[in-house]
Amino acid sequence: MPVRIFKHYIQLPVLILGVVEGLLLIAAVYIGGWVRFSGNLEIVGAIYGRPLAFAAVVMICMIAMGLYQARAYPEKLSMFIRLAASFVLAGVLMALLFYIIPGLYLGRGALGITFIVGFVSLCIVRLGFYTLVGENFFKPRVLVYGAGEKAANLVNLTGSTDQRQSNLLGFIRSTGDIETRVDPSDVVEYRGRLVDYAVANDVDEIVVAIDDRRKGLPVQELLDCKLSGISVSDALTYFERETGKVKLDLLYPSWMIFSEGFGRSRIQAVSERIFDIVASVVLLLITWPVMLLVALAIVIDDGLPVFYRQARVGFQGQIFEVLKFRSMRIDAEKDGPQWAARNDDRVTRIGRIIRKFRLDELPQIINVLRGDMSFVGPRPERPDFVDQLSQRIPYYRERHCVKPGITGWAQLKYEYGASQQDALEKLQYDLYYVKNHTLLLDLLILLQTAEVVLWRTGAR
Repeated sequence: MPVRIFKHYIQLPVLILGVVEGLLLIAAVYIGGWVRFSGNLEIVGAIYGRPLAFAAVVMICMIAMGLYQARAYPEKLSMFIRLAASFVLAGVLMALLFYIIPGLYLGRGALGITFIVGFVSLCIVRLGFYTLVGENFFKPRVLVYGAGEKAANLVNLTGSTDQRQSNLLGFIRSTGDIETRVDPSDVVEYRGRLVDYAVANDVDEIVVAIDDRRKGLPVQELLDCKLSGISVSDALTYFERETGKVKLDLLYPSWMIFSEGFGRSRIQAVSERIFDIVASVVLLLITWPVMLLVALAIVIDDGLPVFYRQARVGFQGQIFEVLKFRSMRIDAEKDGPQWAARNDDRVTRIGRIIRKFRLDELPQIINVLRGDMSFVGPRPERPDFVDQLSQRIPYYRERHCVKPGITGWAQLKYEYGASQQDALEKLQYDLYYVKNHTLLLDLLILLQTAEVVLWRTGAR
């Protein structure tokens, strides 16, 4: 059962885990000082503020990394990576804190031991915790209100039970359903109030998936559930959370207007721009020898020009000129713009190699430095294709409310788009990114892009 703290519902096991880990982090500071100074804590001095500061900083970083979210059971490798990232980020923040408040500094040796003890102890506790509470605890218990076509499609599109991030308890028939389309054995029958049934069965969330809400939306019952601490969401929000994309045929304008996301603060824009500038300069300094070798290889294989310039649609629909290493023959588009195809015979020998390793994208770092693009964002498309796709695919132009990127959420989740159907599928991932993009999400996408480059997937 959830515990309500400051008007917020927290799962009791998560609260217990947080308290235990906080105490372990506090103890880690004392252990670090005790080991470093041979058991003489008097040398360390009054350190009562230091353990609290260390524990607070580390736990804030863990919250930022999603380690206290009881929404999806984390893979053990993912947990270790997130925990390690939390400690790395905590190290940076602690260094800043020591600069602001020198009295909190404990010493390099004691601090190093503290970090090691803290990380190891939290890894052990986390493994024991996941074993104790089991996998299903981290999957929210979901009850679907609706048993018609929308409910059936929603379940089919979110994958199998093992792939799903939630534990579906069943479906409730509604007068707004055209007809029952789910398995009859999964239909839930109850008497009395919906909130009583939900509380008795530890339901965490009710997903409304009624075919026609005007006929069967039980407003008061859902409100009672909401006020009792049970989350209530619609089918589109549930699908977004489960799949990492926004389903176009479920999308309606008011959801985009009133849902969380689809916003861009000035601070966020400035921080992203600073990141792009710093990262661009660093990458140019690192990759210029590779870029020089690629340029020479292109000249030897197919002559000049080395670079390929092409008009693309960028932020707010503005046209800019993207810069890439030329990977196709000079006359590749003598018959007009064409979609790239698998095993495209227009690609040169060197072009095929540099595309596999994404080396043809390196000059786009200059586009990022100039402000035309960002490192992470939707793939920039050509004006001709944008005009065609905007007429045929709803909400296509909404992807231009953020800067296009060298890599992005859609590029990670879906293979290279080479048709209108591919563009539609990728748009669903682009809209998810537009709605939820943050600097942290950008960093995670960049890390995952390294895997794509190493395994050479998705390139054409």
